Amino acid sequence: MKKSLFGYGKTIKAIAKSGGWDIYDDKFNDISSDEYGNYLLPPSKFNPNESELEITTPGFLPNKNIIKSAKNLISEYDYFKDTKPIKVWISGTNGKTTTTQMIQHLMSKFGSVMGGNVGDPLGNLDKNAKFWVLETSSFTIHYTKFAYPKVYALLPVTPDHLSWHGNFEEYEKIKLKPLLMMDKNCTAIISAKYKNIKTKANVIYYDNEQDLAKFCDVNLEDINFRVPFLLDGLMALSIQKLLINEVDVELLNTFKLDKNRIEEFKDGLNRIWVNDTKATNLDATIQAVRRYKDKKVHLILGGDDKGVCLKPLFESFKNIDLIIYAIGSNTEKIVKLSKEFEIKFYRCEFLKIAVEEISNNLKIGEIALLSPACASLDQFSSYEERGNDFKKYVRNINI
Repeated sequence: MKKSLFGYGKTIKAIAKSGGWDIYDDKFNDISSDEYGNYLLPPSKFNPNESELEITTPGFLPNKNIIKSAKNLISEYDYFKDTKPIKVWISGTNGKTTTTQMIQHLMSKFGSVMGGNVGDPLGNLDKNAKFWVLETSSFTIHYTKFAYPKVYALLPVTPDHLSWHGNFEEYEKIKLKPLLMMDKNCTAIISAKYKNIKTKANVIYYDNEQDLAKFCDVNLEDINFRVPFLLDGLMALSIQKLLINEVDVELLNTFKLDKNRIEEFKDGLNRIWVNDTKATNLDATIQAVRRYKDKKVHLILGGDDKGVCLKPLFESFKNIDLIIYAIGSNTEKIVKLSKEFEIKFYRCEFLKIAVEEISNNLKIGEIALLSPACASLDQFSSYEERGNDFKKYVRNINI
């Protein structure tokens, strides 16, 4: 019997190093092999009756033919579930990457390594590390059948990836799935809105930052991070307390945030621009706007909304001094909602035009914010390219 891998991205390539796999991907038109002796085949060659094990890249949609035909399909998390390290999963809609990086910052000296959606795929992680700190996507959880974490940190769940999951209820259900699999030796940190969920795990509930600060026995004033990163930092401290019964606020305060998330800079006229291109869902943008709620905000919004209804986003703008600059494939949808909610807007369609329009309107003390609430692939190769172009256009403003 054969062992099969679906996809040929970094997740699958890390597993394929062991050799002996048949690897199926749409990019393969003919049968060939790689440097590890694996066969590379088009998906049409997959025979489920000849395969004893299948592992898929998380990005493959569940309705893909090869996924539907597989009989022994598991995730990379399942494949490595019996490895030695204590597993910490971080999930939620917004803040997963930052929280995961903060936990690694706090725990690296205690033998942790970081992976999953950020850092290395599991196949490349040190199997003798004390802890695996894993940013965990809903796609991975969907395909996971057996593995579960020792500690599960679930950040707030808001609508995202609905074109993948079908609807918000299914997306939310997937985020809560680990709780149904965890045992009495596990601990979860989840929103108090899920108090009725049945789980054998020990559960710490939170409504807000103050609840986690109380759990950690720290003062909010002692933490250097503001919204939206304050919750991420407190979640990281909570995980540290659970793992080693220690809370190191001083070390947390030395953490440096990634680019592309609330990245503030100034133009030649000393006006503030903010690159928040990584805000690809509603909650990320809501949190970004909340950060600047006491100032007038010139907000660049739009892109691929992944099937998510944007109405809750516009409802969150109530009582905020805001102008919207609509870009991307959902420009008309944003324009329509702006009219409905009586918010001033500019129909820009393209990022360069939005920057030019903002530059004509922006005054000292106001905020120019790229926080699109949408993915970038309608007009860019990645959210990083979108952010880099944004900064380039601002630098090129004629003064």
